[in-house]
Amino acid sequence: MFRRTLLSASLLLASFIAPAFAGFGVKESGNSFVVDTDGGLVFTVNKQSGDITSMLYNGIQAQDQTKFSHIGSGLGNAPCSWTKIGNYIKITCTTSTLTQYYVAQYKNPAIHMATYITAEPSVGELRFIARLNRASIPNGYGAANIAGSSGAIEGSDVFTVSGQTRSKFYSSKQFIDDQVHGVTGPGIGAYMIIPGTGYESSSGGPFFRDINNQGGSIQELYYYMNSGHTQTEAYRMGLHGPYLLQFTTGSTPSANINLAFWDGLGIKGYVPVSGRGYAKGKASGVPSNFASLVVVAWSNSAAQYWARADTGTGNYYSPAMKPGTYTMTMYKSELAVATTTVNIGAGQTITANIKSTEATPAVIWQLGEFDGTPRGFLNAELVYSDYMRIYQTSNMSISSMIETMHPSDKRMHEWPRTITIGQQGEGYFPMAIFKAIAPAVIRFSVDSSQTGARTLQIGITLAFAGGRPQVTINNWTGPTYSPPDQPNSRGVTRGTWRGNNIMYTINIPAGVLVSTGRNVLTITVISGSSGDAYLSPNIVVDAIRLY
Repeated sequence: MFRRTLLSASLLLASFIAPAFAGFGVKESGNSFVVDTDGGLVFTVNKQSGDITSMLYNGIQAQDQTKFSHIGSGLGNAPCSWTKIGNYIKITCTTSTLTQYYVAQYKNPAIHMATYITAEPSVGELRFIARLNRASIPNGYGAANIAGSSGAIEGSDVFTVSGQTRSKFYSSKQFIDDQVHGVTGPGIGAYMIIPGTGYESSSGGPFFRDINNQGGSIQELYYYMNSGHTQTEAYRMGLHGPYLLQFTTGSTPSANINLAFWDGLGIKGYVPVSGRGYAKGKASGVPSNFASLVVVAWSNSAAQYWARADTGTGNYYSPAMKPGTYTMTMYKSELAVATTTVNIGAGQTITANIKSTEATPAVIWQLGEFDGTPRGFLNAELVYSDYMRIYQTSNMSISSMIETMHPSDKRMHEWPRTITIGQQGEGYFPMAIFKAIAPAVIRFSVDSSQTGARTLQIGITLAFAGGRPQVTINNWTGPTYSPPDQPNSRGVTRGTWRGNNIMYTINIPAGVLVSTGRNVLTITVISGSSGDAYLSPNIVVDAIRLY
């Protein structure tokens, strides 16, 4: 009864502090623009900084009052103006290198946004962060809930809570599968939606992933447009978005949104569908077990796009792309298996078929699939999780262990392993090898016809601190490789394996392999750098084969 009385009092107070006007429009109050969508959402923007300082949805205050919502950690001096265009209100906030747009749509409880940049922010990343009231919106990603933490175990972003590791990085999801993510509370849901081509000016490609949520004293909901979090390519300038913060009574909104209204809003860098073109065709040549995992992507210095090929036919159809010349890449899961170049023109649809050129030698043995991921290996196996269940309609979601916890987590299996081919499967082999933890050991037998010169290939999806593999087989030591081209960033401890795929091909001379007894292959991580435990130089394994 006491709690119900407090809640009623809070709602009554909220009704008094809400704007006195009703209906779609803007009221200027001191240093603020107060916008009523006439759809249940009233939000307030500081007209000097561009901060969102209040978001009242059906009388529930969604905005935290100790820190506000904004681009980055705030734009500082960013004078704002507003204009009404039919059923839309556009607020424009500007700095010397960035323009932030907030758009209210009549009867829609959402804040539509777009961000135009001519230079990367000085903090080295571009994000919108909604700092939400945790009391009103308590439910986020379990793996990113750091409330009650006993302290950081790595940097200032990986924590332990009740014996489990937690981090905002464990809320990440690959761009290709991340059009809607959100947080909820009683009678309210707040969701970031990145519809259509909203990632076109981001960086990293379809499998890049970044922070979505952190739940501490504030419920933080993010849209990361770019960052250095295991980034594999240069940042893109221009217009990022459109994207939006959508409020609901709790249910997950659709990402299928009609964006045509943006055509008439006078947005810098905006290219309407009429000024774009398409590619279509067939992607072929992958094994049948990968038919549902074929992705076709396009990229240049200005934009990036992707589409999944149809499982049954291999046919693909691109999103609406800005005119230009693109590198077109076909992926088998996350491994590039073919590339070509295409030219996209406004109002045109081109046909461009693409076929895998991947080599598939007959092997003596193989661990894992060469697909650009460590899935299936130890500590990358799929598990049921509450990781994203706030927007699952029925089932718990499925993710791999390494995506949602630190390598040191007590739920992880022990990393040091010796595997014997024919006795243990790939699930016994570790998905990552750490210089300061232990090498990985593979024992295997060959017959007398297989003891001649052979080839060993080790696929790597990511490496940290200059880590690269060096092998010994019996008494023979393989070549020493130069430091790889990989992102200068923590990766596997932050829940990602996505770096630059590299194939190490090792030529084994005749006489190294023996047919009596077992051969012993040891894979050690070498680097001129060092580090403790899981921050030591490391590699993430895609697959290994001997042929």
